[in-house]
Amino acid sequence: MVDDATAEHGRLDYLFNNAGIGIFGEAQDFSYEGWRRVIDINLYGVVNGVAATYPAMVRQGFGHIINTASLAGIVPVTGVISYTASKHGVVGLSHALRIEGADLGVRVSVVCPGIIDTPILHTSKLIKIDGQKASAALPKAMAPEICAQKILRGVERNRTTIVVTGFARSQWLLQRISPALVRWIWGRNMRKLRGMRIEG
Repeated sequence: MVDDATAEHGRLDYLFNNAGIGIFGEAQDFSYEGWRRVIDINLYGVVNGVAATYPAMVRQGFGHIINTASLAGIVPVTGVISYTASKHGVVGLSHALRIEGADLGVRVSVVCPGIIDTPILHTSKLIKIDGQKASAALPKAMAPEICAQKILRGVERNRTTIVVTGFARSQWLLQRISPALVRWIWGRNMRKLRGMRIEG
């Protein structure tokens, strides 16, 4: 696909690395295969996109890679621990690659959205969790079109980290001011999640 794009247009301006899955539940109930599948798609999916496009952008001396992480990449979101681990990896990769690419003309940004009304909300696997109760506990989801506009504004301004939704921004701010408070908040959320647990 990269070869086709560069052959047709003579250049590669942007890569939007945007794919992911989630598993919702407690770490004690996760299978090894579940961990592996989430990390393969969420982290190695980004690695694959970077490996395919970054060398081409370095050769041409310009380009912008935009990797989609999550609020779970910048705060310790509980109840989706494999997702959180994978998205922390995406954030770290993106920040380090931005430094490496700066002198080579390649820009890198990472997107950290909160709750967006996309299929992942409805297709994530639930493990021993009451889905209706879990859905009702989530903050209001942002429309994907609004999210896309905010991302594009961040890309235009060459932001390092593009945080989308008010909830995500407030959590990010708290994480920088008081990581202990954020751990307390997500610990409380974990206890609420255990109240939605389904045994058997």
